[in-house]
Amino acid sequence: MTNFGAFVYAMNKQDIKEKDIEQENILKALKILEQNSSPTQRELAKGLNLSLGKINFVIKSLINQGFIKVERFINSNKKSAYFYYLTPQGFETKLFLTKNFLKRKIDEYNKLKDEIEFLENDLNESRK
Repeated sequence: MTNFGAFVYAMNKQDIKEKDIEQENILKALKILEQNSSPTQRELAKGLNLSLGKINFVIKSLINQGFIKVERFINSNKKSAYFYYLTPQGFETKLFLTKNFLKRKIDEYNKLKDEIEFLENDLNESRK
């Protein structure tokens, strides 16, 4: 592949897919819930930079897929709150998504490295 071909390929592959974003949100949610089993939906929304409506959708999706279980309790302020528990399937999914995320980031890094190399070569050739 020519340098230009590698450059074009890297540029085209940098488009973020909706599926990747969704998987990243699920991974982040699972990580947060693993570290803190009783965050509010507002805290989750802030931690994931998502709206409350989207967080509600993500939590329901995680429950429906069997990745988390939820228990309701009354906290010290007499307010209703929830405990979120990762299921064994939730832990497996978190591991799977972490591996995919790492692979995607390594691929992005390699493509960016190719793009930088192309630009440096182009710059060096234009200086001659």
